[in-house]
Amino acid sequence: MENNGFNHNLKVYSDITQLIASLENPTPLVRVNRLNSNKDFPLYLKLERYNPFGSVKDRIALEMLRGLELKGRTIVEPSSGNTGIAIASIANAWGVPVEIAVPERIPEEKKVMLRLLGATVTEADDALCPLFPTEGARGLVNALVKSPATKDKYVSPNQYENELNLQAHYRGTGPEIWRQTEGKVTHFFAGFGTCGTITGVGRYLKEQNPSIKIIGVEPSSADHRLPGLKRITGLAEEYIPKILDRSVIDETVAVDDDDAYRAAIGIARKEGIPVGPTTGAILAAALKHARTGKGLAVVISPDDAFKYTSFYQQFLEKEPEVVSVEEYDLCGYICPISKVKAIEVIENMGERKSARLLLGDINSLKNVAQELKARGIKATFEQAEDSKFVMTFTK
Repeated sequence: MENNGFNHNLKVYSDITQLIASLENPTPLVRVNRLNSNKDFPLYLKLERYNPFGSVKDRIALEMLRGLELKGRTIVEPSSGNTGIAIASIANAWGVPVEIAVPERIPEEKKVMLRLLGATVTEADDALCPLFPTEGARGLVNALVKSPATKDKYVSPNQYENELNLQAHYRGTGPEIWRQTEGKVTHFFAGFGTCGTITGVGRYLKEQNPSIKIIGVEPSSADHRLPGLKRITGLAEEYIPKILDRSVIDETVAVDDDDAYRAAIGIARKEGIPVGPTTGAILAAALKHARTGKGLAVVISPDDAFKYTSFYQQFLEKEPEVVSVEEYDLCGYICPISKVKAIEVIENMGERKSARLLLGDINSLKNVAQELKARGIKATFEQAEDSKFVMTFTK
């Protein structure tokens, strides 16, 4: 056992905070395979869900709380959930009371988690990412830490203005990415929220290689369902987080809710990685770049899907009914036998059933297509290989 009370190799720790990511214990990079077909632009997700409290905010919570003079005061902070959960968890380990002010529109799962941790939770009528410093969740906290009657009882990390927010990423997340990619990273994608991640990581990576592109992702509308993301475009300067360093941002991409949720569901279903909708938004922007890009991209994944199941449920309920498709491999037959086999498939199918035929030559494709047309059945065609074709239709 090491003298400092933990051993990353053996995964033995004396304090839960020692599990928070560091250069010696980085969060993993996982390649996106099936969603990205561009071999010249590999995408990697930086999975921050592997922090002990489940998100990228674990890093900044530890840095900021270490920098506070508690002196018996209660920690109070506005949060859309993840920072509050991390602060409450660390404060519990230290034996410090916590109060968290949240926008009432955040997922119920996050509110339950905060209450499970014993934090006093105050809900405010506010956007998912607090905007006005004097209104909503941020306003409640500002009143507590500045009012003469309560200022000696409360202390706030103030993640929107605290330099330690970005320093956590400048000293941790950025160097991790540089080491994990062996300096080959060419693009970094992150969302605008408190702006600590994109500023800290962006600043570090630019110092290593000024040609690295830093792409910021924001909601396409101020009224959105992407917790923790903030629309920067068109926002008055007084409402933009003070820690944002615009000089490191090369491009800003707006993503709407539908594209974000589709990307998040896609990465879960095609890669087996359950992520939050904010990751979906950042990933959607990266996948657009991947269509024609070259290089190596890292996409920050702030958290996982489990704190957003109620949000996903609403989206999943709008999905069209999934129709099962039976597949029939007829590549071993040539015309006219392939046509005879195809007719057998068609006649044995029930109404409103779908089928996919694999055909091994162009004559089979033409003759089966004519048969379907004669029956009034529309089909789609796709060439799988030089001499193989895929025909899909619904009876």
